Amino acid sequence: MAPKISDFVEDAGAPGIIAGIGAVLLAPVLLPIVAGVGKPLVKSVIKGGIGLYERSKGTIAEMGETWEDMVAEARAELADEKETPVFEASATNGDNVADNGV
Repeated sequence: MAPKISDFVEDAGAPGIIAGIGAVLLAPVLLPIVAGVGKPLVKSVIKGGIGLYERSKGTIAEMGETWEDMVAEARAELADEKETPVFEASATNGDNVADNGV
């Protein structure tokens, strides 16, 4: 069953009710102050993030090139393995006879 608002009011008592009314009355005054302090803080965090991104772009590009090189090397090795047989078939008696280009 969902809790009712009366349950919260009864549990909070007089101090809780007074604090709630005070918060409602002070919100129009406190919110602009908090926003005034918070906005520069948020802007500085964003500027720091942009600076970190700019400094790390070169490193990220190098990592991408290294990754592409490793993938190309792995693909080349796989292609070589497909062309080269893993084992050589044993020679039979018929294989030992030289045909002298005939």
